[in-house]
Amino acid sequence: MELRLPADGLVLTDYLGKLLGAGPGDILTVEILEGNRAVQEVPVVALVSEFIGVSAYMRRGALNRLMGEGDAISGVYLAADTAREIDIFAALREMPRVAGTVVREDAIKSFYETMAESILIFTFFIVILSGSVAFGVVYNSARIALSERSRELASLRVLGFTRGEISYILLGELGVLTLAAIPLGFLIGRGLCAYLIMNIQSELYRIPLVLERSTYAFAAIVVLISAAISGFIVRRKLDRLDLVAVLKTKE
Repeated sequence: MELRLPADGLVLTDYLGKLLGAGPGDILTVEILEGNRAVQEVPVVALVSEFIGVSAYMRRGALNRLMGEGDAISGVYLAADTAREIDIFAALREMPRVAGTVVREDAIKSFYETMAESILIFTFFIVILSGSVAFGVVYNSARIALSERSRELASLRVLGFTRGEISYILLGELGVLTLAAIPLGFLIGRGLCAYLIMNIQSELYRIPLVLERSTYAFAAIVVLISAAISGFIVRRKLDRLDLVAVLKTKE
């Protein structure tokens, strides 16, 4: 989003404003660390949201007046034709007052490649671990339910219930609990993500909390698949249920 700087005053990033406890309308004391090292008071005009770095912005004319300088600049952003980049950089290197040049596109590309590689590797292991935990929790719940209710289910089989009917009783209950737990899991997961994001905020970078519908859908699919596999395994155990041995078991 493009932001037009005001004619006078400072525009701070929201993170810097939070660190300084300053917002629009507040007055900041600015100490200039070069030249005559003057100390000035400058009003904060607005806050802007940025996720990298901690910055403050001011119009060049107002900044030059604040520092008591003339029409001076310390850097320039150039939009260059890719076909003429080599010629432009050669000309800039020959200029005596140009201290250095940086290709912003290369810096951003390198940053994205580094971050993408590290985040994708981290995400891959997190997905594998979370999927394993989800399956373990669902399967363990199914095993515990079967263990606790095996005597009751065996009694129903003796009374004439079919395997499908007792499977429907047990697996239907597990299915209802799984479907009821998914929305609650969404809320808890969002809360954990918000807590994690809040604790990794730093001056170097901030990560916004963005949860797409596909994220919720993927999580729900993992749980449902885990429930389906667990139900299949439990159903096979129900089919092999030893009625005599179960009924002889003392509670």
